[in-house]
Formats: sequence, C-alpha cells, structure tokens
Amino acid sequence: MTLLVTEAEAQGWLRDTLGVDTSRMSRLSQLVDLLLEENQRQNLVARGTLPHVWVRHIVDSAQLLYVSRETLPQGEWIDLGTGAGFPGIVIAALDPDRPVTLVDSRRLRTEWLQRAADALELANVRVILSRVEDLPSNPHAVISARAFAPLDKLVNLSVRFSTPDTLWLLPKGAGAAQELQMLPESWNHLFHVEHSLTDAQAGIITGRVLGAKPSPPRVLRQQAHAIQGKRT
Repeated sequence: MTLLVTEAEAQGWLRDTLGVDTSRMSRLSQLVDLLLEENQRQNLVARGTLPHVWVRHIVDSAQLLYVSRETLPQGEWIDLGTGAGFPGIVIAALDPDRPVTLVDSRRLRTEWLQRAADALELANVRVILSRVEDLPSNPHAVISARAFAPLDKLVNLSVRFSTPDTLWLLPKGAGAAQELQMLPESWNHLFHVEHSLTDAQAGIITGRVLGAKPSPPRVLRQQAHAIQGKRT
C-alpha cells in the first residue's frame, strides 16, 4: 500500500491511478476553492486539515471509487451525515452520470452544499435537509457515511436503505476493525476492512448487509411469552 502524503501526490494519484481527466480535475479544484472560502464563514472542516485538503478530503473521498472498483454497483448513491459533502460531493463530481443524494441535518451545511452543487453544475446531486431517522425507506445502490456514527448504530439506522446488493462504503478511523468486531451477531453481513490511502491508521469498512438473522427458537418463545403476559 502506498500512502499519499503530499498535495502533489494526491493530485497525481487522481490523474494517474483513478484516471481523472482535466475537466474533472478542474471541477475538483473549484470545489476546493469553494470549500476554503466557505470555511471562513462556517466550520465545514477542521482548519488544521486545510493545508492538506487534497489528501484529507478530496482523495480521502475519491478512494472509495478505487477500493470498490471491482464491486461497485450502478444506481443511486446516498451519503449519510454528509457534513461538508465528503465523500458524496466528490463522488458526484467524479461520476456525473450517477445520482448522488447528500443528507445532513444542519441547515447551513445543506444550504452551502446546494450552492456548491449549483456552482459546479452537478445536476446529479440532490441535497436533503433531514435526520437519517426521518428519511423515507428507499433502497440505494451505494451507502456511504464518513465518521457519522459507530457501525452498529449506523447499520441499525440505515439498513432500510439497503438491499443485499447494496454496497456500503464507510471511511473510519483507527478503530475500523474494532467497530466491525462489535457489530451485533444479529446481522448477516459480508463486511471487511480496506486500508486507507490517506491515513496509515485508518480503514474503510466495505461490504454488504444480507439481512437480519432469524431469532433462535428459544428467543422466539420468550418473546411470545412476554407478549402473552402483557395481554393478560
């Protein structure tokens, strides 16, 4: 694994490995300019990350297309708790034919995201101001969430947007493997951890949720007795 450290390395990786052409590199550069300008008005990203914005935010988002290149399904992508639009708006800029929905519960964030999508002429972007709990239960081809919630909570909140064919792409920090181990055994899943290209300590949880495991007969009997007890 080659770790990307400098801004030049990040931009070179986008061009040489991911195959990003000149027009899309220009669009990403415009996104960086918009982010730097807006970050002076609201704290979209930590100020300490701004000198390394291509590594910490652009490639950190774009690498999801790389780690999933052999398994990425066609269809709508939903980015939950998108914040400043990472990874969702980067994905939309790199894959303009794919519908991408950006969801966040903070009005200032979503207002900026809509302005940024309009400025970048990203007709494939839909911005939704909402809590995840309040979204309608529509299936999506890809679900992403960057530092939005612990894996167990995220799966419980978001599995209703998923089918067994949905690919989950979840950038995590150093605790990615530990989060995966803590996922309740009640879920049938095919998750694994990919190494991050931008942080030696970070990982990306990726895979599919096949569904909830059926409750063991003993548990079902206990639940039935509990319900019967309430009725009497």
